[in-house]
Amino acid sequence: MMLSDLRLPEDARIIAVGNEKGGAGKTTLSIHIILSLLYDGHKVCSVDIDSRQRSISHYLENRRRFMLNKNIRLPFPSHFIVNKSQLDSMEFSQRDEQQRFSKCLSAASKKGQFIVIDTPGNDTFLSRLAHSVAHTIVTPINDSFVDLDVLGRLDPSTFELEDSGVYGKMITKLQAHRRKLNQPKADWVVLRNRLSNLDANNKRQMAKAVEILSEHLGFRHGVGFSERVIYRELFLRGLSLLDLVDQETGIPTSMAHIAARRELQQFMQFLNLTGEPVHLGQPPLERHAAQAQPATA
Repeated sequence: MMLSDLRLPEDARIIAVGNEKGGAGKTTLSIHIILSLLYDGHKVCSVDIDSRQRSISHYLENRRRFMLNKNIRLPFPSHFIVNKSQLDSMEFSQRDEQQRFSKCLSAASKKGQFIVIDTPGNDTFLSRLAHSVAHTIVTPINDSFVDLDVLGRLDPSTFELEDSGVYGKMITKLQAHRRKLNQPKADWVVLRNRLSNLDANNKRQMAKAVEILSEHLGFRHGVGFSERVIYRELFLRGLSLLDLVDQETGIPTSMAHIAARRELQQFMQFLNLTGEPVHLGQPPLERHAAQAQPATA
């Protein structure tokens, strides 16, 4: 199948959160990007293409359940799920998935200014479709050379690039394909995520390695979120760091939460999705009440 058959929606910005390795924090980043944009007053659609884990769908199901139990309304995206094709033939299966994905993008672009796609932690045709149409690609990696391997392999002595990794090659190929079609390159952002607060030698070596790979692969690089227990706790309620400022959620706010919110604000400013300052403060619930919608399959 030709990825060039898909056209980028003109009225919506697509953000694909992807990495061909699990456990890097893709869903946590996705939900905080979505809710940050909602709290800033934008219309947002979320898309789940992970047919196996459905992490972001479960996150939003928990959020809807929390709202019902507490009888409150919180910002909520228009949610879409693109299922994997059940056809046996690879050709017909990919054609089916491309049609499903295209239909989803068409519907989402009519509802939202931003479309955030949470991708699976492995190479699938749907994942490649999502990356091929994304205006922004966000790739979180754990601060580990094991995770860095999907981007590229460096000589341990000289830190010279030996070869691109499987994910790095996929993005490079898609970017080159866009150039042939006279389409703008995606803004590829790689984030060192789930960082430890300890200033270990590994952190310094990782910073150096990511800097070298960025020069070869053409991505911007920054830091995502620190490793914090709060993110695991929020999943069960479907909440985000931004919801903690609302008294109606009943979640106490600690100094650690405030520090995490500051990280989130810096992260969103670094992504620069809107070209405007990011505030993420004092979100009134009433302003977002109309955005809570049932999921769309």
